[in-house]
Amino acid sequence: MRCFPTVRCAKTAKGPDRLNRPFGGGGDVEGPWPESCTGAVSLTFDDGLDSQLNVAVKILEKHGLHATFYLNPWGDHWRERLAPWAAVARRGHELGNHSTMHPCSKAYDDVTPDRALERLDLPAIAADIDLAEKRLAELSATSERSFAYPCFQDYVGIGAGRKSYVPVVAQRFLAARTQGQQANHPSRCDFHHLWSWPSERLNAATLVGYCELAADAGSWCIFTFHGVHEGHLPVADVDLDQLCAHLHRHRNRLWVAPVIEVARRIRQWRSHTTGEDSC
Repeated sequence: MRCFPTVRCAKTAKGPDRLNRPFGGGGDVEGPWPESCTGAVSLTFDDGLDSQLNVAVKILEKHGLHATFYLNPWGDHWRERLAPWAAVARRGHELGNHSTMHPCSKAYDDVTPDRALERLDLPAIAADIDLAEKRLAELSATSERSFAYPCFQDYVGIGAGRKSYVPVVAQRFLAARTQGQQANHPSRCDFHHLWSWPSERLNAATLVGYCELAADAGSWCIFTFHGVHEGHLPVADVDLDQLCAHLHRHRNRLWVAPVIEVARRIRQWRSHTTGEDSC
């Protein structure tokens, strides 16, 4: 299979507004997005499902796109189960950390007591994230990856004892994805609580619309996918394909890259424009 470079914006249009003004410090990054792009899009997929390997990766690479796949290296046979993802990483996709146990609220019917966030504490969630990171490092030899909060939930404990584990994540990762209400503005986003659109059962027109709204606002649109044309929280393969075709056609305006790559660029842009080194 061919290897594709991350989609870059062609120099066919004038850069948008103040966001793409050159750095005063003489850096080589002129704005939060490359060249003529007016916004960014990251396609993310949770849980390492078979349909992502068998369907999503093929659609993405047909259109020359890279994505972020958040994996859970759980169990005694995680190496064998996740072995095919090593080749996906070598072709330029990001393998992100999604914990090993995928903890969620005990309010969900299928969450066992050992995976219930209400029963965990900060040391326990930190240990699980660290174990996932150690295992993922065997699949993808990268110095940096992003994190996704399982079930979009970022706390441990219950009631008056509930605590956010966002600080645990912020100590370990440049960026972390959750659920939100709009695209992420590069000058205001919290990199350890990035907003994303849950994309199950959305049609191509709706997905494309979110991308265009983000581009109009000079922002970063992140999608969260699970199953592709089957299984858990699915999106139809035809809708994903049409979205990817749109992103490829409009690569002069929409920068498509994994979460970690967009995060790095915005961090660099912020450090030059405001002196901040993080989001």
